[in-house]
Amino acid sequence: MILSLRLGFFVLFLAVWWVISLKVPQGLFASPYETLLAGQQMLAEKRLWTALLESMRVYFSGTLIAALAGIFIGGLMGSIRTFGRAVDVYVYALAATPRVAFVPMIIVLLGLGVSAKVFIVFLGAVMPVIINTYKGVQQADENLIEMARSTGAGQARIVRHIIIPGAMPFILAGLRLSATLGLINTIVAELYTAVSGLGGLLNIYGSSFRMAEYFVVVIILALLGVVVNEGLRLLEQRMTRWQVSR
Repeated sequence: MILSLRLGFFVLFLAVWWVISLKVPQGLFASPYETLLAGQQMLAEKRLWTALLESMRVYFSGTLIAALAGIFIGGLMGSIRTFGRAVDVYVYALAATPRVAFVPMIIVLLGLGVSAKVFIVFLGAVMPVIINTYKGVQQADENLIEMARSTGAGQARIVRHIIIPGAMPFILAGLRLSATLGLINTIVAELYTAVSGLGGLLNIYGSSFRMAEYFVVVIILALLGVVVNEGLRLLEQRMTRWQVSR
């Protein structure tokens, strides 16, 4: 049922795309067929694969660092209540600030290279992980913790067997959002720093109105987003299955 609906929406999307391409003057809006031909040609070229690998290196580096740092900081905030209440206002303030506002400062401090791009991705992806981990640790069952302590369980065992499993749905939800924001900020980083990667191709094709090639890059980014999100969704289902049967 879900697959049929998805296919139906995809066909509808292609139909709307095709109709729009007929209404817009030729050369300003590529049709699905023109985009397909451009995609076949681009896949045979080295330039697209080089740009894709460069973007993925920045993306995975930034989001991995964001995941590790976010879980650590959020866990610390949730475990040490005084610390959490002292810094959460700054976390929420930073989360509400558009990441683009920090780009000029990052360029001044780190330049236009890979380090600046990775840091922009990190800054965009870390906040959902911090906030969700913080909330997840706060939701830990106090009764279970007290029972574990009464049986002689140490803090490390309580964290491993009670706090982390209880916070896992929150953490995984934060990671899914972080992965999406990381991909968006990868393109932002590549557009605002040294133009490179898939973001660089978007800039080149968009500024020269090569719309078929432009749409190919957009479709690749959309597919990457779907693959990453679905992969994390399956991981989330697997790791939180115990809650359903509890």
